[in-house]
Amino acid sequence: MTNILGKIKRKFILQPFKIRYNLLMAIIFTIITFFSTLAGGLASIKYKHKMHLILGFTAGVVLGLVAFDLLPEIFGLIEKTGMPARLPMIALVVGFLIFHILEKTLLIHHGQEENYPTHHHPSVGKLSSLALIGHSFFDGIGIGLGFQVSPAIGFLIAVAVIGHDFCDGLNTGSLMIINKNNLKDTLGYILGDAIAPILGAISTLFFRLPENYLVLYLGFFAGFLLYIGLEDILPEAHSKKFSFNTVLMTILGTIFIFLIAQVA
Repeated sequence: MTNILGKIKRKFILQPFKIRYNLLMAIIFTIITFFSTLAGGLASIKYKHKMHLILGFTAGVVLGLVAFDLLPEIFGLIEKTGMPARLPMIALVVGFLIFHILEKTLLIHHGQEENYPTHHHPSVGKLSSLALIGHSFFDGIGIGLGFQVSPAIGFLIAVAVIGHDFCDGLNTGSLMIINKNNLKDTLGYILGDAIAPILGAISTLFFRLPENYLVLYLGFFAGFLLYIGLEDILPEAHSKKFSFNTVLMTILGTIFIFLIAQVA
């Protein structure tokens, strides 16, 4: 750990002042995302008796992220890079199918699941949360790379990330809880999700991600989000009984991300 910190320090000192300032700003904003994510995760634990409403809101957030955040960003990068539109859409389908295959392979469903409506699988919660932690890491990279371009772009990206990282924490806690993970593991994954953006921002000291790869990553992650939203979160929100309040929360979650996207 000491050697790693030493390398990061030396790498930081060797950068020109402007780059050091922008990186410092990126790290400060990712520290804010740490508390935003942590607050969302703790909310999912404290208010678990209202989990159907939280999950309804989370499903709306997932839909909003894909529709108002990821897809517009993908289309913008397609236009900028000249990449054929079908490639990130293929990445989207691959992201959806890979998680579907992994889930069904790990769980080994035997066709009797309908007889056990309250049966859940901790491994699904952990796998889903790991994917969200990976996304949070790339959120930090996005903030770091944004500040490499300019402080204004970095700030706009940071505003969007801080807004939806609260929901990332909420998603992480919710997915762990509904899949019957214990409190210790749930808190650990929430903490990992909160720390990931900071590590992502620091990592931008060492590389620059080509835009062609970024647009494929965004497509892949959009497919993953669609899967957990359509096949996991939304069905679970309505698993006990139908509620207009849950539907309303889904609408509010979508509107919330729409507003965040407009501000950003």
